[in-house]
Amino acid sequence: MRRGISILIIALLISALGILSIYSSTYDKEGQAWKDIYKRQMLWIILGAALFIFMSNFNYRRLWDATYFLYALTLFLLFLVFILGAIRMGAQRWLKFAWFNLQPSEVAKLSVIIFLARYFSRKTVDDAGLLIHKFGMLRAVFLPFLFVSIPAGLIIEQPDLGSGLMLLLIFVAMLFVSGVRLKYIVMILAAVLLAGPFLWHFLHDYQRDRLLVFLNPNIDPLGAGYTIIQSKIAIGSGGLFGKGFLGGTQSQLHFLPESHTDFIFATFAEERGLIGGSALLLLYFLLVYNGIKIALRTNDYFGRLLALGISFGLGAQVFVNIAMNLGLAPVVGIPLPLMSYGGSCVLVTFVSLGILVNIDKTRAVF
Repeated sequence: MRRGISILIIALLISALGILSIYSSTYDKEGQAWKDIYKRQMLWIILGAALFIFMSNFNYRRLWDATYFLYALTLFLLFLVFILGAIRMGAQRWLKFAWFNLQPSEVAKLSVIIFLARYFSRKTVDDAGLLIHKFGMLRAVFLPFLFVSIPAGLIIEQPDLGSGLMLLLIFVAMLFVSGVRLKYIVMILAAVLLAGPFLWHFLHDYQRDRLLVFLNPNIDPLGAGYTIIQSKIAIGSGGLFGKGFLGGTQSQLHFLPESHTDFIFATFAEERGLIGGSALLLLYFLLVYNGIKIALRTNDYFGRLLALGISFGLGAQVFVNIAMNLGLAPVVGIPLPLMSYGGSCVLVTFVSLGILVNIDKTRAVF
């Protein structure tokens, strides 16, 4: 119970910092919609906290029975995006339900983790050992890869390259923690690298530009490289202690695009400096650390893989987003969990953390 309270407090602290950064980056923009954006984020956080409490008391073992339903529902929502999805900035990623815009790719991240946790935790008939130890290349790698590649392909087609690649990262991580033979993991990674030049031709023009400016942002400083250049300027200008709340120039003067979503870390670091940015990283580390501790404490293999998958998914998304802000990774549109504006990411993150807490609460049963 104490660990559950700690996780909730850390999540709410990060969310509060996110609200302040969203307010700071949007408060002087023209239009009522911009002035209310931080209020909507507050609503998502309140709903997320309620879902956290619900899921922390919801027996996670029921997810085992609901795995295929959740997977099918995820595919249905992803297909529905192409028919009814709202288009923003050239991407079709959202489904509008009354006042809420759902991004199914965020749901897919958790759904895939649940699916893989069940797949790799199945046991033999006599319950003497896990089936994974009897799997060959086909059942250990190719079959689960097929199930992951379907939602990943649909997400990349939206187009949302970042979220699609995140599913593949989660897949490789789950292979590793599940005990799949290392040579199988090396083989699939090698296959991906060899397919890189071929897959390059299937990328959209803007996605190719982002990969090229990652190597050298100055090849297009006013185009594809503009955002990352402004992000690095914002982070660097924050110095050790930052410029203070509402004191950032890159975000306040709107030089930094997407300062309330994908590049909110740059907004935060400009105002809070190296010390504030380091404190934020520490909070995320504590969330991931608690998740791993929960995984190691449970005797239920499904719960262990589920907790490890959620922890890795959270940690990987934080790492990729911040690396993207620092110019150490290509700009792929990955939000910073609990910080970036967006209801879908906030709600799914709180649900995931609630599942972690329930795994810890029910570990004694197994």
